Amino acid sequence: MTTSAAPHSPAAVSRIAVPARTVHRRVEVDGVDVFYRESLPERADAPVLLLLHGFPSASHQFRRLIDALGAQYRLIAPDYPGFGHTEAPTGFTYSFERLADITEGFVEHLGLRRFTLYIFDFGAPVGFRLALRHPERVAGLVVQNGNAYEEGLSDGAREFIALTPELPGAEETIRGLLTLDATRGQYEGGTLDPQLVAPEGWLLDQHFLDLPGRTAAQLALAYDYRSNVAAYPAWQAWLREHRPPTLITWGTNDPFFPEPGARAYLRDVPDAELHLFETGHFALEDRLPEIAPLIADFLDRTWPRA
Repeated sequence: MTTSAAPHSPAAVSRIAVPARTVHRRVEVDGVDVFYRESLPERADAPVLLLLHGFPSASHQFRRLIDALGAQYRLIAPDYPGFGHTEAPTGFTYSFERLADITEGFVEHLGLRRFTLYIFDFGAPVGFRLALRHPERVAGLVVQNGNAYEEGLSDGAREFIALTPELPGAEETIRGLLTLDATRGQYEGGTLDPQLVAPEGWLLDQHFLDLPGRTAAQLALAYDYRSNVAAYPAWQAWLREHRPPTLITWGTNDPFFPEPGARAYLRDVPDAELHLFETGHFALEDRLPEIAPLIADFLDRTWPRA
């Protein structure tokens, strides 16, 4: 027996936030097979938000944000080499400069002439390198625990950045950050209610961390992180010169990048909008209902219209 579905109530439909249609694709950039997610918004001229993920995650960390906003905005989230579903060839050099090279090539392959940057964690050093190379492409910044200032480094972060391959115990310290307990701790640490954090995030991250070759990639990037700190003055000078529209949403209980790092942006971009949340490093995990509307409003106000 077959039955026909009851017609939708217009009132009920109006209460439903229709999630985005999202495609999952790959492109080759300089020998790297780059995986990415992209929402298909209703409007062809929708604002573009380039989502740059952090450690130890990949584009999957933005799945819920894409569902929430992707019907109205074009959200694009690539996986870097050494992360997620992206596959780099044997012999690829893992450094933040090379991650930026591949991301730049990815942007050019997609023909993105203008976009707002969402920079989180590792996304800050990748994103600021893109901004310095092509300031004309950056319509604005959404900063979520993406540090660019010395005062935004916790004592633990400073100790980690000081590690070098020659230092006894350095590799063991880095490897300790690649374990399941450490990955889970990055998601749940600092949250007021860990029950709001879905376990799939850290479990998927750990799956990718445990793939062959990924430990070597993370070791190389950990030792190279000092190059980002050295570049902070150049990033700050870019902010002062270009004064991009900037929205800052920051988890204040982040063990790596504490609250002073968020406030420091106001020195160079005084008109930046600052929103602090009592949560941890992965603020979108439990604060998406508050952060997503802020991003939507920001894009509506700052995206350059034809």
